[in-house]
Amino acid sequence: MLSLMLLPLAAEESAGAGPYLVGGGALLLLLASMFALLAFGKGREHS
Repeated sequence: MLSLMLLPLAAEESAGAGPYLVGGGALLLLLASMFALLAFGKGREHS
């Protein structure tokens, strides 16, 4: 029932996050995970 009430809101073009916001968030997440991987790898000995 609730989903039927939210359907007109989802159909609006201005509703939700913009594509640049989603893409920027994904890029930020990937860059942060790459930095964490490189920071973790610097303290490890090579086998």
